[in-house]
Amino acid sequence: MNPKFFALPLLTIQCTLIFLWLYQGLIPKVLFQSAAEISIWQNMGFELNLAKILVGLSGMAEMIFGLLFLKWNRSISLHGLNICALIGLLLLIVLTAPIQLTTAFNPVVMNIAMLMLSVLAIQLIKLEQQQHMA
Repeated sequence: MNPKFFALPLLTIQCTLIFLWLYQGLIPKVLFQSAAEISIWQNMGFELNLAKILVGLSGMAEMIFGLLFLKWNRSISLHGLNICALIGLLLLIVLTAPIQLTTAFNPVVMNIAMLMLSVLAIQLIKLEQQQHMA
């Protein structure tokens, strides 16, 4: 099988993850500071002003993380870190704001979808590596 066969699906996954991390960092955390995002930090014991700062900082961290997929687009480790981060963020919601799990387009939906993109990317990267060795 032609190794280029894996290039387009991997590119699609990478671009999707980049977009989703950038969007999730920029829109509800940096530009518009969602009340739900602020409440998560407040539920962890931070006062309102500090919670708002932490929301912005977490948004910037998410955007930086998304941009890592530009540089390391064939990194199994980065995808593994993505999987762990998404599981961790989902557990954080379970512990700090479980009511969010009942809303439309909730963290369960988003995190599992993004997590599965990384699972698929890892599978494709491994298949691509096997093709190069054959």
